[in-house]
Amino acid sequence: MTTVVFADLVGSTGIFERLGDETAGRFVTQLTGALSKTFEQHSGRVVKLLGDGLFVVFVNEGDAIEACVSIQKRLQEKPIHPGGTGNAVQMQMGVETGEVVEIDGDCYGDAVNSAARLADLAGADQILTSQRVRDLLPPLQKAQLRSLGPMYLRGKQEVTEVFRVEWDIDRDADATVMGVSMLKPAKDASLEISALGQTLRLDTRGDKLTLGRATTASLSVNDSRVSRVHATIEWRGGHFVLGDGSSFGTWVYFGNQTEPVVLRRTECYLVGQGQISLGCEREAEEAPMVMFSVKA
Repeated sequence: MTTVVFADLVGSTGIFERLGDETAGRFVTQLTGALSKTFEQHSGRVVKLLGDGLFVVFVNEGDAIEACVSIQKRLQEKPIHPGGTGNAVQMQMGVETGEVVEIDGDCYGDAVNSAARLADLAGADQILTSQRVRDLLPPLQKAQLRSLGPMYLRGKQEVTEVFRVEWDIDRDADATVMGVSMLKPAKDASLEISALGQTLRLDTRGDKLTLGRATTASLSVNDSRVSRVHATIEWRGGHFVLGDGSSFGTWVYFGNQTEPVVLRRTECYLVGQGQISLGCEREAEEAPMVMFSVKA
């Protein structure tokens, strides 16, 4: 078993636009070089640099988590500002373990793909991992993990239980995959959804909302790709939970993340703001879209 880490620089496009290709390229090269040394100090092997990120493998999953936490803490304690100005550098990381095949110095396999998807899904300053990694960690590191619920990662048929590494639980502004803290359940949260000129609001004491093609749905969306009762939203366990019960699935886009969480007869938390595409990806022609916004 090999543990795979993908670590990506957040907002690299903006850095290149602000500093120019030459200066930004030099900065990113220096940054990834410094991060490579940190990974190596924790027994990691850098397989390759990915422009604005790194692909690293470890023999031990605990070392991988420790390395990622070390980098996040270092960037928090000693912020790095590209070009000396602007926002400080932030990293998003994904960690997965499994069988990996090495060919000519490169690595392939399901764990590689999953780690990359988890990194895509992660928010700024965040480390996401899976149930497989959690099962292999010692008790102290397990205690650092917070479940984000079951999610479908792009390209995978089976659901993945996704966990966030709580590397700094005392932060005032706790960034998560959806941009809002889920460390402590909100007491007075509210959810607003809108589509086709309809707007609905759900608070923590409200009844379950239904999304679907049926005229009796709370939010009715008349499209052949939408099931009669396509999805439900309810307040449960301190969070707004979106559950899919459709024939074709539900695509959820959080904040400015381009990679969706794909639900097929499963569920995920709704926090922050974003889009819900019913029955297809949002890039599909005239995709039936629902906007959502959660306020804690």
